[in-house]
Amino acid sequence: VQLVESGGGLVQSGGSLRLSCAASGFSFSSWDMRWYRQAPGKEREWVAFISGDGRRTNYADSVKGRVTVSRDNPKNMVFLQMNSLKPEDTAVYYCNTRSWSRDYWGQGTQVTVSS
Repeated sequence: VQLVESGGGLVQSGGSLRLSCAASGFSFSSWDMRWYRQAPGKEREWVAFISGDGRRTNYADSVKGRVTVSRDNPKNMVFLQMNSLKPEDTAVYYCNTRSWSRDYWGQGTQVTVSS
């Protein structure tokens, strides 16, 4: 299993970013995917969930209404569209999947929101 995130960067408060995660090494459309984030000095927290078929999504209260998770199964990609970004969204964002209670993580992509 390999997960590679991209799309992070520096953005002003109120701006938008679209994060991408390229997946390989497993039957992508059969696996649920998640996004997590970890801010400096804080624990990693769950951000968003999308089912394998893309029909079910769920979001943390802290991002609900500002973030949309989606996936392109033929391309083995999952995305996180983030709008109305706030300084408190600054974190390293990680793509995640899970099988038989084992978690798989990408290397993360840094998102920095300036005020």
